[in-house]
Amino acid sequence: MNLLQHLVQHKLIHPPHWLPANTMYLTIMGSIAYGVADTNDPSHVSDFDVYGFCIPPREVIFPHLAGHIWGFDQYKDGMPKNYFEQFQNHHVVDPSACGGKGREYDLQIYNIVKYVQLCAECNPNMIDSLFTPEVCVLHCSQVGQILRENRKKFLHQGICDRFKGYAYAQVHKMQTREPEAGSKRAAVREKYGFDVKFAYHVVRLLNEAEQLLLEGDLDLQRNREQLKSIRRGEWTQEQILDYFEQKRIALEEARTRSTLPVRPNMTALRNLLLQCLEAHYGSLQGCVEVPGKAEGVLRQIRELLDGNGY
Repeated sequence: MNLLQHLVQHKLIHPPHWLPANTMYLTIMGSIAYGVADTNDPSHVSDFDVYGFCIPPREVIFPHLAGHIWGFDQYKDGMPKNYFEQFQNHHVVDPSACGGKGREYDLQIYNIVKYVQLCAECNPNMIDSLFTPEVCVLHCSQVGQILRENRKKFLHQGICDRFKGYAYAQVHKMQTREPEAGSKRAAVREKYGFDVKFAYHVVRLLNEAEQLLLEGDLDLQRNREQLKSIRRGEWTQEQILDYFEQKRIALEEARTRSTLPVRPNMTALRNLLLQCLEAHYGSLQGCVEVPGKAEGVLRQIRELLDGNGY
């Protein structure tokens, strides 16, 4: 029984009826995945951000068997209104978890098509979710393993702009967002003079981008001690802004040295997506046309005939 099935059984969430059994991958994200959770603060380890993906029923992905994969690449436009993209449920409290101490979940489960599309766009959250440490993986089916094993195929130089853009968004939130009065974040901001949670995400995203561009791989916990020091208030807001400016320039230089492809290979990623769908559904014959397949068969027939003197 995976986490979603457990939560449904206890009537804590109400997703589409098919979703729990067709969830392919679930992983813990957030401070636990990044190695910065404060084990002395029970709230840090009892709150789980969980990301994952599912495979909806065949007719959801292939409405009317149109010959395209809805939601992927150029076929995102014109999707049916009932097209399922993701299931979100926040602040789900399971009082039975942790030996009766309880645990709170924030859940984000994507249609595999949207998940692969976002990974192809180098969305930082999606890329991170494929590179989480094994101990963070709560559930991984055969299809989930296929994507984890092929995660480096999603990497390209667009990482530079996407991760930098997300880091800038965290800078903006750090400088402008007012926390809810009486909240934990309000208390943190009052203690340190700025929101150190937004601050550590600025540094984390920039570090990750540099690591991906130069190494083509990602260890989410490599800089955990640096990130912990930010969360402890050992950096000033000015130091965070200086770091952002320095890394922003360094990332452009890293891009020039990167061996990653300039852009994603959408054909290869489409085939990877089809491989996952076939692993789940079986044959996709009649659902989607595979370009060049017929031509390849004809070529093999011709070579066979030529080889036998016909």
